Amino acid sequence: MSMQAALNSPEFDHWEAIYRDKGEAQTSWFRAHLDTSLRLIDGLQLAETSTPVIDVGAGRSTLAQDLLARGFSDVTVLDIAEPALRVARERLGADAARVRWLVSDIAGTVLPAGAFGLWHDRAVFHFFTEAAARARYVAAAAAAVRAGGYAIVATFAPDGPERCSALPVRRYDADALAAEFAPHFALRDSAREEHVTPWGAMQPFTYAVLQRNDTPK
Repeated sequence: MSMQAALNSPEFDHWEAIYRDKGEAQTSWFRAHLDTSLRLIDGLQLAETSTPVIDVGAGRSTLAQDLLARGFSDVTVLDIAEPALRVARERLGADAARVRWLVSDIAGTVLPAGAFGLWHDRAVFHFFTEAAARARYVAAAAAAVRAGGYAIVATFAPDGPERCSALPVRRYDADALAAEFAPHFALRDSAREEHVTPWGAMQPFTYAVLQRNDTPK
C-alpha cells in the first residue's frame, strides 16, 4: 500500500539529496537494527495484532521489518524522502505490501485521528528548532495517537551533537523532551543510547517513552 502527501517543506530537497547521494554507511544515524527502540517497544507488551504503529521519519530504517517479524500487522512508515523509502521497500521484498508507505513531511501531514497505538520517531523531532514547528508536531502526534497509546521519541542528548546533516538540532534530556509533549503525553520510561556512527564517532541519544493521556488537562 502506498500513500503520498504534498511536499512543500524547504527541507525536501535537502533530504532527497542525502538519500539519493549517500549510502547507508555514509549517514551518521544508520544502525542495522534499532536495538534501543525495539527493547522499549518490547517492554510495552503491546498487542501486536491490534496496535497500529507509525514510524515517523523512518528513512531507510529496518524497524518496519523487525516489527513485522514480531507479529505487528498494521505498520505505517513515513518519510519526506522517497529514495529512502524505496530502499526500505526493496529490502522487504514481498512483505512491503504489508506496510503503508507515506511519502510526506510530518510537519504538513494530516493523519487519521486516533489511528495509532504507537508513534515512533528516532531523530526527527530534534530538527524542529522553532517553537511553533514543535507545537505543530506535538499537535499532530496528540491527534494521531489514541488515548492510552504511546509515543517513543528519540533525540540527541544534551551532550550529543549540535548539528546533523548540516542542520541545527535541539538536544534534550528525558524530562525536557517530556515537557515538550505535555500535557497530551506523560513520561513513562526513558533510556540513553550511545550510538556509534558507521565511522566510529559516538552520538548520545535520549529516548522518551510517552503515554497519551486519556483526558488531556
